Amino acid sequence: MSKWVKTIVLVLIVGFCLFYLYTRPAEAASAVKGVFGMFDALGKFFTELAK
Repeated sequence: MSKWVKTIVLVLIVGFCLFYLYTRPAEAASAVKGVFGMFDALGKFFTELAK
């Protein structure tokens, strides 16, 4: 992929994220909490596995 295509795709992704955050802040916060909850669950899993 050429550099300008990558730049356009990145700008579109960032723009969509900002638009989603601005128009639906509660849903965006819920999505972020879900992602961090997944990492927390993985951490607990490996902690229990190491015992």
